[in-house]
Amino acid sequence: MVRHCTLVRMNDWPDAWSDDNRNNRYGRGSANAQPESARVMRQVQRGQGGPNPAAPPYGGVPQQQPYAGDQSQDPYGNGNGFDSGYNTGQVYGGAQSAGGPGGGPGGPGGMASARGARPAPNWRARIKWTAITVASLLVVVSVGTYFWADGKLNREVDLSKVIDRPDGGEGTNYLIVGSDSRAGMSAEEKKALHTGSAEGKRTDSMMILHTGDNGPTLVSLPRDSDVEIPTFVGSESGKTYKGTGRHTKLNAAYATDGPELLVRTVEFNTGLRIDHYVEIGFAGFANIVDAVGGVDLTIPKGGMKDTKSGANFSAGEQTLNGKQALAFVRTRYALAGSDLDRTKNQQKFLAALASQTATPGTILNPFKLYPTMSAGLDTLIVDKDMGLFDLADMFWAMKGVTGGDGTSMNMPISGSTGGNLVWNKTKVKTLVTELKNDDKVTVSGN
Repeated sequence: MVRHCTLVRMNDWPDAWSDDNRNNRYGRGSANAQPESARVMRQVQRGQGGPNPAAPPYGGVPQQQPYAGDQSQDPYGNGNGFDSGYNTGQVYGGAQSAGGPGGGPGGPGGMASARGARPAPNWRARIKWTAITVASLLVVVSVGTYFWADGKLNREVDLSKVIDRPDGGEGTNYLIVGSDSRAGMSAEEKKALHTGSAEGKRTDSMMILHTGDNGPTLVSLPRDSDVEIPTFVGSESGKTYKGTGRHTKLNAAYATDGPELLVRTVEFNTGLRIDHYVEIGFAGFANIVDAVGGVDLTIPKGGMKDTKSGANFSAGEQTLNGKQALAFVRTRYALAGSDLDRTKNQQKFLAALASQTATPGTILNPFKLYPTMSAGLDTLIVDKDMGLFDLADMFWAMKGVTGGDGTSMNMPISGSTGGNLVWNKTKVKTLVTELKNDDKVTVSGN
């Protein structure tokens, strides 16, 4: 290649390249083939081999010919053209000027194009994976909670020790027992809750809860009910104790041989098979109420005061804490009807507690749900076949009783003997038949 270097002066430029034709483009880097201004520049004449095949410096595209117009206007008339390096306005051979179409970082052919446009986010995929992550987390938490709660249940009652059991029927029957157990309570707690310090434990309340297709039915069994103690097998000794036809109060069965004999006595005197047993003591009851934040209840006109239970309530709607709730359900001497009225209050309160516990505000709030579950599960005593789903079914049924979807009643009473309340045998037989067949209950209680 032959190179020529020529010094060009301003008056040597052809007329076609005057300032008027250039529109004062000095220093603007025009994309036209015209020189930008009159200045001393090194001219490089290309050889006869055609366009230079070498790649332009710094990755630019091949430069244009120095004079893109009529070659007859070439001031040197050789038709081969000269490349000054300034004809495109790019010293290093870029594709076009920054201001031209496709040029510079902002244009389609600039730096952004070289790197590739950033892809738009795939929102459908993001939503999908977020949903999968949340669902997986919920499954893990639910499974963990299930095993945690299942491990806390005290399955101490063995119903297989109960002999001569009646046939089962439709639906499920729970025997719910509130005991006066003071296990785990300090002397201060016993004093504060007015429980006294008696040894052992006795039944303070007993209820049969039936769940089925016709709504739940809650039947209270007064602890002073007159019942016959049948033949039974000792839960600890395994020894058979023959029945003598002796009649006593229902709570004496529990005091004699615990939950197994109580179930045996209820089944013998009613003919209704008990599927599950649930018991809670004083401390557990109070702790559940406190964990749920108290229970709203309306105290009847005249208020309630009982020095033995510690109850001291004025009439009207109020929120009872654990201590007050325990006093309310244990109150007996402040009520005219004694044990029968007390069982009604117990039904009323337990249904309200279940209704308030089984709400989204408790179930969906871990700061309420876990303390409530822990307080209840730590003190609940259930049979060996009891599961968490059975327990949930029981609580939802209790809520149904409050919501008006079920029936709440006392065992029908016909009179009393020796201070014991005698059941109305005809009504009890009808009630048991309806429960066994899971029919709508038509019997009314006292």
